[in-house]
Amino acid sequence: MKVFVPTPLRSYTGGAGEVEAQGGSLRDLLADLDRRDPGICFRMIDEQDGIRPHIKIFVNPEQARTIDRALVDRDEIQIICALSGGCVGPAGREPRSAHTWPYPA
Repeated sequence: MKVFVPTPLRSYTGGAGEVEAQGGSLRDLLADLDRRDPGICFRMIDEQDGIRPHIKIFVNPEQARTIDRALVDRDEIQIICALSGGCVGPAGREPRSAHTWPYPA
């Protein structure tokens, strides 16, 4: 089945944004994905087999809450990574905001 991989995890898939993996459950599919692209699951799944808080996994339009979610061959899996952080303005200036961008000369 199709697995859509977010940009931050594409270093594991050789840059591919869409890969194929198989499994009767999300757990099985992620194990197959990790066999093909070693290390990718550690970025998504914690040591207690929970989906990491900054990761959301969707099976078709529905968010999977656990990796025990059953799958069928026609399912499409989309992995979403939350982005965080910010940016600092040029030296000596306040951080950027919607109110100060672009910086005046």
